[in-house]
Amino acid sequence: MFQDKFVFSQLVSCLDRNHLNYLVHKFDNDKYVKHFTCWNQLLALMLGQILG
Repeated sequence: MFQDKFVFSQLVSCLDRNHLNYLVHKFDNDKYVKHFTCWNQLLALMLGQILG
């Protein structure tokens, strides 16, 4: 069975979520967001780039 991390998990582990949260708060990007946050959008765009 596969024991290593997937490529997407390795890429996400390299990101600094605290810095992204700082930028989101600084520019008030999640002001009207209810469910699909900037973090979720970033992960969706990264996955789309990998799969596309």
